[in-house]
Amino acid sequence: MPEHRTIDVSEIIERQKVSGFVLRLVVVSWIITFLDGFDTNLISFAAPYFASDYHLSRVQLGNIFAMGLLGTLIGGFLLGYVGDRIGRRPSVILSGAGFGVLTLCFAFATGYWSLFGLRLISGIPLGGILPLAWALNMEYVPKRYRSTVVTVIMMGFSAGTGFGGPIAVWLIPKLGWKAVFVLGGLAALLCTVILFLALPESIRFLASKRREPARMAAILNQIAPGQSFSPQATYVVADEPTVKKDFKPSLLFLGELKKITPLIWLAYLASSFAVYFLVNWTPLVLESLKFSRREAATAASLISLMGAIGALCLMRFTDRRGAMAVTVMPVMTFILLLVAGFADVPHSAFLVLVACIGFFLVGGQLGVISLCGVFYPTAYRANGAGWASGVAKIGSVLGPLAGGWVLSTNMPVRNIFGVLAICPAIFAVCIYAVGRMHSRMLGHEALAELEPSRLPVSIE
Repeated sequence: MPEHRTIDVSEIIERQKVSGFVLRLVVVSWIITFLDGFDTNLISFAAPYFASDYHLSRVQLGNIFAMGLLGTLIGGFLLGYVGDRIGRRPSVILSGAGFGVLTLCFAFATGYWSLFGLRLISGIPLGGILPLAWALNMEYVPKRYRSTVVTVIMMGFSAGTGFGGPIAVWLIPKLGWKAVFVLGGLAALLCTVILFLALPESIRFLASKRREPARMAAILNQIAPGQSFSPQATYVVADEPTVKKDFKPSLLFLGELKKITPLIWLAYLASSFAVYFLVNWTPLVLESLKFSRREAATAASLISLMGAIGALCLMRFTDRRGAMAVTVMPVMTFILLLVAGFADVPHSAFLVLVACIGFFLVGGQLGVISLCGVFYPTAYRANGAGWASGVAKIGSVLGPLAGGWVLSTNMPVRNIFGVLAICPAIFAVCIYAVGRMHSRMLGHEALAELEPSRLPVSIE
């Protein structure tokens, strides 16, 4: 290949088959998001134990839960910005090391205020790593697989939150509640070493920033081994607008994005409110409904695990049909929450019902997450995903706080599920509107493929 050629990185990515290089990237990303979910949710399963040790009220527990999610809100904004400035790879490695160390620090907590502070600070790297992982993986796969790959990675997060329950039930009675934080922290630090050795930088990011042509050539020689790429070539990303200015939030509202961005934010916020309400409070809510501690922990784990299965069932429909495919998930969640809140459901059937709610609610949320980076170009994709994640964390913070407040009132505990149905109703309306716009955009892309003379629009 002549050294002076201009090479379109996006064209090579779109033509590639699923390679060993991409599979390794997805596997490594899945592992770190698994540990992110595991460490994020350990607090929920340890809560009944440290609440007893330190004599914490439900309101205090709600504050601790909410502070972690406030930290993830900060992390989504902060590390999204960092990822678009210095790169996906160093930002992911920094985040993994950060939450590994801070999770370990929970073993030294001595009461309410130390738990409160640690939960806030540890939330920053825990919340920042997910948008970075989405952006990095989306930038290595063809557009037809983007939603699928993001969903697979987020299934790692859901699996991590789900496995926390069984591990806590097995480990805490033997070694105490601090042992699960030691396990989670050490595992994250070990994974950080793997990330340092195996995680590549986004080639779209490098090309859009005109950085390290030798590194890009080496990566492309792995992705397309039948060709030969030279460090002297010029590498570009031709399928996206050229952004000449530094990121500013107004870029998230250009053109169709002025409607899509706020709708995605509101859908993600509403789903996060419901998800984090259930994930954080389900063990204590079910104990209030006379379920055993083991049954309550199992049910809480099933919410996340069934959500991962729901997302797995949804992901290919999302790639083929766009955002519209996600709509069925919040609609079903709305119906099931009303049944859980107001119908007379037998004891054992109620656990099955909770698992089904997890299937549709968490599966739908993962569907929204898979869309967060689809609408934004490489130059500010991490910022776009980070802002969506950050705004959604408002719901993540309010959900646990609302749970602590509601459980302190005289409202019948079962009715909480019915009231929570408001969230998937909002989610359904928003994602349906996004789906209609996305369907039009996919139709335009299909037409554009028949008109190759169309050129990307430059953002001045």
